[in-house]
Amino acid sequence: MPRILLADDSPHAQRMGERILTEEGFEVVTVSDGDSALLRLEDVDPDLVLAGVTMAHRSGYEICQYVKLSPRHKHVRVVLATGVKDHLDEGEARRAHADGIVQKPFQASILLQVVKPLVEMAVKERGSGAGQAGGASSAPGKRPAPKAPQGPTVALIDPERVHAAVTVALDASLPGIIEEITEKVLIALSAR
Repeated sequence: MPRILLADDSPHAQRMGERILTEEGFEVVTVSDGDSALLRLEDVDPDLVLAGVTMAHRSGYEICQYVKLSPRHKHVRVVLATGVKDHLDEGEARRAHADGIVQKPFQASILLQVVKPLVEMAVKERGSGAGQAGGASSAPGKRPAPKAPQGPTVALIDPERVHAAVTVALDASLPGIIEEITEKVLIALSAR
């Protein structure tokens, strides 16, 4: 089943997009900000990302640019979603290499008209293994030949992913830290 990562800070856009796309047979995962989109990109491994142009932490343009520069996600298509009050920067959308643009609130026929062919292309590229290791399927009943060792693997550190992970961790722990500091300040003030 083709997968779509829907990143939008509008709960209404999330519900509408998810309903339209799920009814059409897509698996949809929703997130509400740009950092969460980048974190979920790895485990969702979508065929298409539908991202709002204006979101907290990272914009849809930034998400699009990240996806397009990532060798692991070269088959992934990105559609930017813009609301009535959002300013669409067409130059920025071109620089980020967006595959399409849709208006919010989503209209089922228009959303599907944009998304379906892009997902079909992404699924075809994923299936052909274009540029991906291990993408070619072997004949039934035959084991794939073992791969020759390629030397030591070097892990690349992606500063954006580290920043996103730290931001998510801080967002989760910040309320507890604020409570703890407030309590200590109150104790210190009452001791005077």
